Amino acid sequence: MNLRIELTQTPTEEHRAAILAPLRAHNVSQAGPSAWEPIALLVRDEHDAVLGGLYGHTFYRWLFIELLAVPIEGRGQGIGSKLMQMAEDFAREKDCVGIWLDTFSFQAPEFYKKVGYTECGEIVDYPLGHKRHFFQKRLID
Repeated sequence: MNLRIELTQTPTEEHRAAILAPLRAHNVSQAGPSAWEPIALLVRDEHDAVLGGLYGHTFYRWLFIELLAVPIEGRGQGIGSKLMQMAEDFAREKDCVGIWLDTFSFQAPEFYKKVGYTECGEIVDYPLGHKRHFFQKRLID
């Protein structure tokens, strides 16, 4: 079989799916199957508009928090802590091993430490002059 590598800066969803298929097959062969389940906790105003919240998903018995945003009007009122507690409750209901997330140094690393997360990695100069921090909180030892 002759293989070649081609660069595209306009990949399609079909390209992504083709790359993902053998990776998923390998993962299942090594770790077994896992269902991807999304979660969203919505922060709404009195007009029912979504102003922030938490978005993530479970996979291989871990909850990944992809997004956490508390609107400026709600900061300092415990909303972030409440969102994190609700996410943890959800993860426990789903029998997750733990929760992981990442944040930039100019976002909320100290907040995540305050709510019980431990740093498990970082990338320096991502973006330049800053760091990207990775945190986890184990729910099952």
